[in-house]
Amino acid sequence: MTTQYAHSPEDIDHYNTDQMREQFLMEKIFSPDDILLTYTYNDRMIFGGVTPVHAPLEIKLDKELGVKFFLERRELGFINIGGAGTVTIDGEESAIAPHDGFYIGMGTQHVVFNSIDPDNPAKFYVVSTPAHKTYPNKKLVYKDAIAMPKGDQEHMNKRVIHKYIDASTMQTCQLQMGYTVLEPGNSWNTMPAHTHARRMETYLYCEFGAADTRVSHFMGTPENTKHIWMKQDQAVVNPSYSIHCGVGTTNYAFIWAMCGENQTYDDMDQVAMGDLR
Repeated sequence: MTTQYAHSPEDIDHYNTDQMREQFLMEKIFSPDDILLTYTYNDRMIFGGVTPVHAPLEIKLDKELGVKFFLERRELGFINIGGAGTVTIDGEESAIAPHDGFYIGMGTQHVVFNSIDPDNPAKFYVVSTPAHKTYPNKKLVYKDAIAMPKGDQEHMNKRVIHKYIDASTMQTCQLQMGYTVLEPGNSWNTMPAHTHARRMETYLYCEFGAADTRVSHFMGTPENTKHIWMKQDQAVVNPSYSIHCGVGTTNYAFIWAMCGENQTYDDMDQVAMGDLR
């Protein structure tokens, strides 16, 4: 697990491209038979990839977090964007199909990830946030996620937001998580842009379809924006003061995760197009 620190808007005013990438980008998420995680000081979120191929994998961060076991004081969500797999939660195994997910509550001692087929391994994108109360574990089946069509073809932002962990359907301490899919011929996400000063967010860009596809992710304050060019299966941290939107060279998908002061999905501060610089 690597650590990324929190920064003020004034800090990043002076960052060049390499500094922006070093401080906000997680360049590698999935590595065969390995767990790659980033700990960001922005609301103390932990995010990254678990990629079991030939053997099961379990996240163990007791010493790093100063606790007896990883989820002693945390909750966790994940979405699988690889092949079929399983998760065993304190001895109880569940099948995880592609695009299925899970919410796992505080106090869970063992979470073991596995793949069904080594030639098509599961790719578990995991997000963990601090918690204060135990809520029930819940399997999050893709077909049951709240589907919210957004945007239109004219503005090249026609997409479907699949809300997996959402306060309207389940209780968590603070974690929210979902999966957004842009339709063919569309390239913009979350535009017009917004901020939500009460929550930070991470984006994992995925499922590009072509190796040479790229997404330019925009962040920073509305009056002083920055950008980071993203490859498939890379993630970026958006502080609470930052806009978060992007445009791709073709359609794509991304997994978003939020935590902070509230769980009101629509609590957003819209940014007028004329205010972006």
